[in-house]
Formats: sequence, C-alpha cells, structure tokens
Amino acid sequence: MSISARRRTRAATFFAGGVAAALILAGCAGSSDQPADGEPVEITFQSWVPNIDRAVDAFNESHDDIQVTLETITAGPDGGYATMLSAVEAGNPADVVQLGYDAIPDFLINDALEDITPYVAESEDLFVPWQWQTGVFGDKVYSIPQASGPLGQFYRADIFAELGIEYPETWDEFYEAAKVVRASDPNRYITAFAFNQAPWMIGLAQQGGANWFTAEDDAWTVSIDGAETAAVAEFWQKLIDEDLVKVEADFSSEWNADLQNGNILSWISGSWADAILRGTAPDTAGSWAVGAVPQWNAGENVSATWAGGSANAVLKGSDNPEAAAEFAVWLNSNTDSVSILTKIGAGWPSIVDTDAIASLQDAPEVFEFYGGQDIWDVFAESDKAVDTSWAWPPLSSTLFASLTDNVKAAVDAGTPLVDAYAKTQADMVAALEERGISVD
Repeated sequence: MSISARRRTRAATFFAGGVAAALILAGCAGSSDQPADGEPVEITFQSWVPNIDRAVDAFNESHDDIQVTLETITAGPDGGYATMLSAVEAGNPADVVQLGYDAIPDFLINDALEDITPYVAESEDLFVPWQWQTGVFGDKVYSIPQASGPLGQFYRADIFAELGIEYPETWDEFYEAAKVVRASDPNRYITAFAFNQAPWMIGLAQQGGANWFTAEDDAWTVSIDGAETAAVAEFWQKLIDEDLVKVEADFSSEWNADLQNGNILSWISGSWADAILRGTAPDTAGSWAVGAVPQWNAGENVSATWAGGSANAVLKGSDNPEAAAEFAVWLNSNTDSVSILTKIGAGWPSIVDTDAIASLQDAPEVFEFYGGQDIWDVFAESDKAVDTSWAWPPLSSTLFASLTDNVKAAVDAGTPLVDAYAKTQADMVAALEERGISVD
C-alpha cells in the first residue's frame, strides 16, 4: 500500500470513538456571499509568520475580485489557536488561518474547519503528496499545505575547522565532537538542550525511528515511551550528565547571545530557522554552514520535521469559504508567492515544482551568510528523507504542554529523561480517553 493510501486509511479512523462525529459535523462548505456588483469579496487572514504581508500584498495586487486583510496574531501554540477557536464559537471567525499540521486534528474535533473539497480538489497535484494529505480526513479536504520544516543542523563551520572537527555524520561522532568543543573553552558547547521545545524533542524522536501515534481498528496506539524514544532520551541524558550541552531555552535572550558570541556552535532545526539565525546573529555572517542531521547508523539517510509544517485552513462560519479557499491555494502554489514565503522563512515549500521558486535558485543574502553554500540542497534532501508515516493525534496541544512540562521537571530535578517521556505517555493516554477517544 502506498504512503498516501496508508494516510487515507488512517484518516478514515482518525478520530476513533466519540469524536469521529466531528468529521460528520464539519459538513460541507457553504456558498460564498455575493458582494455588491463590482465590489470585491473581502476576507481576513490570520497568521503569525513574519513578513507574510508581502505575499498577501502580491495577491491583492493581482486580484480584483478578492481582497485580503491580514491580521497578525500570536503564534498558534502561544495563544493564536485559542483566539481562533473562540472566534468560531462566537460566530465571528477569520476566513483563513495559519495552522500547524499538528493542530489540524485539534480543530477538527472542535468542529472548527470548513470542508473545502469542492473548491480545491483539483489542486491536489500541485502539492507534495504527504503534505497535501495532512489536511485530508475521510476523503474531505480541510486545509492547504504551506510548508514543511525538514530538519538540518546549522553549525559554526569556522570554529569546527579551528578545532579540527569534521562534520559529525553520526550521533556517535556528534558526541565525540561535543567533547572537543567543551574542552576548547569553558563557556562553549556544541549545542543547547532546548527543554522548552516539544516540537524539537518530537523531531529528534521521529528521526530516531519512533512513531508515537498510530490509528488502527478504531483505536489509537500511543508509543511515546517506546524503545526508539528511550534510546534518543538516553543519548541526550548522557550529554547533559557530562555537561556537553548547555541546558537552556532556545529563542531566549541567553540563547540568542550564545549564538552571537559563539558559545553555542550548532542548532538542529527546520529549514525556516535560516531566517531566524540570520536575523539573530548577523555579525556572524560567513561563519555558518548547514549539514544533514546526524544518523544513528552510518550510511543511513533518515530525517524528520519540526512539528510537521504549516497549512492554511478555512474556519467554520466563514462568510466566503470559496474565496478563502481560492486565496489559500494561490498563496501556497503561485510560484511568486511561494518564492516570497520561502524568502521570509515560512518553511520548505509544499509544492512539487520547487525548481520554479526563484528564491531557492538565487538567494545571495542566504548563501553569503553560509559561506557561499547553497543550503537549500541540504533541506531538499532532508525533506525527501522525512518519515511520512508519522501521524499527528488529536490534542497535540496537550502533547506539547505535557512533554515540555515533564522534561523541564526532569531537568530541574535531575531525574532521568526517559521518566519524563513515560509520564507524557500516561498523560496523553488519560487525555485521549477523557475526550472519549479509544486508546489501545
């Protein structure tokens, strides 16, 4: 069975138990309200992506019949999703919203998304199959993929060379490199252990071969504390215990300073992190490079994502679902728009034809920052190596909060990380069962 077929099979049973009815309740999208003669349809778009207004402006300039107003909101997990859901409940939602792939199931079980199948079904071939399928449940389309976040390792190539470190292609080599880095300077670490980032920790587990959630026979199997995850946790536990990584929250002021002054030499993150790194440490231009994530076994090519990626969905109750869907498709498939999205750091494009994206072919400001390296080659290969069988469960917000809280508590108390994952396993099983979702 193909990957796409397997995803459709999972989708049919995605909301096992009591919440399966959410897909039925979502119903069919309504028809657009017709504006006065000669007047464009006006829709709102909520997003937290910096500078996405450039793509919105390009749409408005090229369309007379639809005009989009951008509303900048807090990043989804930090409050944006709650705002969206509250607006749906109140009957005054935005038309189109930014959602992480991981959040789509949460919105479906809250009956907060329009079925946009009638408007977008013919656009499927424009997009990478696994990304398109993140918004398909029960053969209905609920979102348009925008970009994925394939992992790579950003690293200080100049300091690696100074210390005689060859790029670590395996995690064993990463461990040995961490010892060399630590011995070179009392303030220097190969990387940070970002206890505050559940998507980062999930990506590491996924890259280690873990598959936390599978749906079969109308029930979910939850394997957060499985053997593959335990191996990943034990590896990072060793790095922490031997003081080879700095335990600090990424995106914090301390972490930003460590990137700027060379006290943190690498960052495993999604392709979109390029824009953040260039903005955070502009004075280090020319000193960085990007490589593939280290492998657990030499010669393998296994990658993962940072929380999957992002999509655009039409909220339930939109007055203009057809126009909203048209905008979502254009935003994420028009090559000029996708070039803008890529340039501003929205992520790795969801469209199949990446050769047509100008900002991937000619990006001097990006390549110069990385010493002339075309870093997009790394992420193109990483995106191909992602395990697309990974499934996001309902209640991903609960998963993120539980994992972050439990790992932070373990770090603070000096208790094993594997216990934090076991606690998260118990938390998720309890949360799913409380919502009436069957767990095997």
